Amino acid sequence: MKLLLDESIPRRLVDHFPDKFEIKTVPQMGWAGTGNGELLRLAGEHGFNALVTADQGIEHEQNIAALPISVIVMVAHRTRLQDLKPLVPGVVDALKTTAEVGLYRVVA
Repeated sequence: MKLLLDESIPRRLVDHFPDKFEIKTVPQMGWAGTGNGELLRLAGEHGFNALVTADQGIEHEQNIAALPISVIVMVAHRTRLQDLKPLVPGVVDALKTTAEVGLYRVVA
């Protein structure tokens, strides 16, 4: 499964996902500063299955029914590595159990 980590996620979080995931960050793809709608379109065109973000506003900015890929929102008190790392198993579970494209929240 191919995941894209948003700019709101610390890059080092990649190391805490299982090896079965192919993970790239928004800056690695050269998409830093790209708006969410365009970012989702680009991610879909490049074969990503999901965008992992801490941007809780994304669900109010996008038409959820028209998402080209799934969006996983990590909800924690802060977006530091130590706060998001415990949410990784929930992200993995959400990706395993959700067959449909949509927006999913993983809460601390």
